[in-house]
Amino acid sequence: MTMNPDLIEQPDDAGVDVKKYIPINKGHFSLEPPERINAFNAILADGWEEEYYEYRRLWNELPVRKEIRDYPLLVDLELASRCNLKCPMCPTITEEFIEKRVKPYRRGLLDFDLAKKIIDEVAGKVYALRLSWVGEPTLHPKFVEIVQYAKDHGIHEVSFLTNGYRMRRDFFTRVAQAGADWITISIDGMGETYNKIRAPLKFDETLQKIREMKEYKDKNGLKKPVIKIQGVWPAVRESAELFYNTFAPYVDMIAFNPLIDYLHKDTDIVYEDGFSCPQYYQRLVVSSNGKVAMCSNDDNVEVVIGDANEQSVHQIWHGEKMNELRAIHSVDGGFKNIISCRRCYYPRKAAPDEITVINGRTIHIENYVNRSQVIGQ
Repeated sequence: MTMNPDLIEQPDDAGVDVKKYIPINKGHFSLEPPERINAFNAILADGWEEEYYEYRRLWNELPVRKEIRDYPLLVDLELASRCNLKCPMCPTITEEFIEKRVKPYRRGLLDFDLAKKIIDEVAGKVYALRLSWVGEPTLHPKFVEIVQYAKDHGIHEVSFLTNGYRMRRDFFTRVAQAGADWITISIDGMGETYNKIRAPLKFDETLQKIREMKEYKDKNGLKKPVIKIQGVWPAVRESAELFYNTFAPYVDMIAFNPLIDYLHKDTDIVYEDGFSCPQYYQRLVVSSNGKVAMCSNDDNVEVVIGDANEQSVHQIWHGEKMNELRAIHSVDGGFKNIISCRRCYYPRKAAPDEITVINGRTIHIENYVNRSQVIGQ
């Protein structure tokens, strides 16, 4: 299998056998050859190489050792919990999400002063800030200002995931000038497949936006922001090689996800043996109203571990509720006592039951056991 772009090989003397550990970013796979993966990481590391590789090593090692750093490695700031699309596999379309995560959430937008408060605290203490979670972050009216604020305060890696709706040349120019390091764009398949899933967006228009990003970067001699695209595997599968070859000249990384049960419909779930969630040692997720979720996969924030409006990131990271979750996950099978964990894709068993060929390279595709790969199911 092509190595996950987020996974950096451990040095021989690292003292950690990561082969016995569930992958750090389970469910996300690359269609890239090793040389492009290495180039992607090299660009991200540019200007902070020693710290970057320390960051990636710690991402692997801390969960294995169950070692709690003074601050998380990464903070997720959900700038918006709402979305302008209605993709059939997304939790934002469910009534449960709308009732729990949009209606009570101040229009579903993170308060600008709260974003600055959090950045002020974590600057120099965390390596990375991700300005997105479940919703579409570019809907935030202060989006570019928040990117700029984070970079001005020395956050090494500022990233976000977007559907590309606002990523026209003028907006991308502002984002790039603000200093964004990494943009991931969700692109589910090509042509009418994409048009159906991502309506009202159009494939040809999105492709043109990406071409214009590349043109702008080349014209101005920019390596960053790196551009990664990713799609759900059932949409990519039908034309995987064409999908890759269409985008490879314009982006830095092309990836896919097996279809995840974001609609929470599955009942016959098979789990990994000995699962313990790595996220409690890696990252902290602040939702758009300031409530802190137990992890990045608790879409509906069923378990609130703190409130960034009233507490510091440090207090929440070392708080009683977070430590209780770490203790639950330290017991074999303990995660099954938490509903959000039971339906999460991290502990689900996966199997390499498909292959695809990209320009002569064979790539093994992992799907979750007993998981439909039909979009919308």
